[in-house]
Amino acid sequence: MKAYLLLILAAIFYAGNLIIGKPVTAEIPPITLSFFRYIIAAFVIFPLGYKEWKNNRALWKKEWKAILALSVTGLVLFNIFVYLALNYTTTINAGIVEASTPIFTLLLAFILFGDRFTAKQLFGVFISLFGVFFVITKGSLEVITNLQINIGDLIMLLAMVSWSVYSIFIKQHTWKFPTYGALLVMSVIAIILFIPLLPIEWEEIQQINWSWAIIGGTLYLGIFPSLIALMAYNKGVQELGPSRASIFLNLIPVFTMIGAVIFLKEQISFVQILGGLFVIIGVMITNRMGKKKNKSTTEIES
Repeated sequence: MKAYLLLILAAIFYAGNLIIGKPVTAEIPPITLSFFRYIIAAFVIFPLGYKEWKNNRALWKKEWKAILALSVTGLVLFNIFVYLALNYTTTINAGIVEASTPIFTLLLAFILFGDRFTAKQLFGVFISLFGVFFVITKGSLEVITNLQINIGDLIMLLAMVSWSVYSIFIKQHTWKFPTYGALLVMSVIAIILFIPLLPIEWEEIQQINWSWAIIGGTLYLGIFPSLIALMAYNKGVQELGPSRASIFLNLIPVFTMIGAVIFLKEQISFVQILGGLFVIIGVMITNRMGKKKNKSTTEIES
């Protein structure tokens, strides 16, 4: 029972990244927000990660390429794309597109490594991608023919591609690193990579209104999706195994929809509900077919 509760909380906190991120990105530009998020994360994880970092200094030097790749794809590019997308699209759309991440990971594994699909996996990929396409185009041929697709939805797709590359790197390298030490090192690397990008947003940075709501939202993003959700998810994986635990991630778009309606006053359309169902069903089909092949690995989530 405890494991189920922890996994539900993880899904809620991950959904909160989009729900809280929406109003915060209206005030803080994406690079700057991502920068502050990982400064907060680094401070919070420091007490847990310092000893693991210190005891594995030779490992970080040896595997610097892997840790850099993880930081660039999972912490830098992914977060910039997500927070940029939230300036142009709804939280609900972002949540539905985010739910399709396993599908893009599967497609990239096929493109990059020649991994093969089973017939049922291919069916799941088709169902899920149809759901994403249905949401982005609003189920309208007119949107397609007139090229009226929301730029925010397309940016969110870039975020999912970045996260999918990150997921592939995680599966290849996660066993090498202690969890909290890796989080600390990756957060510090991300901070360093964000610094030369900050001048791009200098004019917007000067106009930030640091209200208590914005400060609180930024603290939430730096603590809950970055760290607390990960710890809860890791514990759930230990109790139930990765295959059963991963099913709970399908709750993210559900909680995103609920939160967006309650807190952001967004309206859910029939197209979004139907598209979201297609995405979740497609992901569940592909996950069930692939779980026999998967080893026990844990991703550092957004």
